[in-house]
Amino acid sequence: MNPYVLTILLSSLGLGTILTFASSHWLLAWMGLEINTLAIIPIMAQQSHPRAIEATTKYFLTQATAAAMILFASTTNAWLVGEWEIHQLSHPLATTTVMLALALKLGLAPVHFWLPEVLQGLELTTGLILSTWQKLAPFALMIQVAPTINSSLLIAMGLLSTLVGGWGGLNQTQLRKILAYSSIAHLGWMVLILQYAPSLTLLSLFLYIIMTSSAFLTLKTNNSLTINTLATSWTKSPTLAALTALVLLSLGGLPPLSGFMPKWLILQELTKQGLPLSATLAAMTALLSLYFYLRLCYAMTLTIYPNTLTATAPWRLNFTLITLPLSIITILALGLLPLTPAVTTLLTL
Repeated sequence: MNPYVLTILLSSLGLGTILTFASSHWLLAWMGLEINTLAIIPIMAQQSHPRAIEATTKYFLTQATAAAMILFASTTNAWLVGEWEIHQLSHPLATTTVMLALALKLGLAPVHFWLPEVLQGLELTTGLILSTWQKLAPFALMIQVAPTINSSLLIAMGLLSTLVGGWGGLNQTQLRKILAYSSIAHLGWMVLILQYAPSLTLLSLFLYIIMTSSAFLTLKTNNSLTINTLATSWTKSPTLAALTALVLLSLGGLPPLSGFMPKWLILQELTKQGLPLSATLAAMTALLSLYFYLRLCYAMTLTIYPNTLTATAPWRLNFTLITLPLSIITILALGLLPLTPAVTTLLTL
């Protein structure tokens, strides 16, 4: 793609998200989401491959449906209540419709079916943008409307997402689909606590973005798309292979890695709010996710692929890759747990 065109598209991508962040009026927020969607579609379709075109078409249809639902809900609220402000969304029909539309934009269960299919058709860099940056604008709106949404709906969607995210990834061999189900599970944890502690939702989102970025950049460096190719990656870079296993365990939420922090704090907060059953179910569904992360770790670090010749490994290495972002993000994805007391103090301010 022409660098000038790519620059314009990436600028529009940023502009759309910032416009949604800054808006207090539904029409402006909707415009931001639309700019965001229209900017990423050419980036997704830049590979002239049938899979990429199919993924782009699916993404466009789901995002257009969600945007239409948001517009419908905000118009309904303006008609029934007389308010266009995001904070003044009060009618039950409007709040439920907006919640479902934002869930469709994010890929929350039960409207998650598009996400694994779309992510599977994209290259890893575009998949990274879709899994991280594209979540920010809908989440900004969701946090603003969360106080008016029925808490039972949020908890049901959160638990269903953690369950689907764990269950869906069990039988996958494609790494992009596994990361898509991982994304659904993490979003479920965020939505679970959204109404009780929005600051914890933001913390979870921040750590999810760091860990997912590290996973995607690692796969891009190793040029791995399936579990089989992941098994050969130890010959290319043994150190990176060992660190990748730790990043995957961090995504699974094992101590003493960074991914344990949001799960720990969310379970603690749910128990404080008198929801021990929800906390127990969420913790049990996390075990499903942990199983497929462990499966990836096993394939990567505990198996020796039969057909690799270690002597030819240096010829396959690509030394022109920029690894500084990967190094920084991997360190953050592994070592933030000791900062938990400082984080909890900041959250209570």
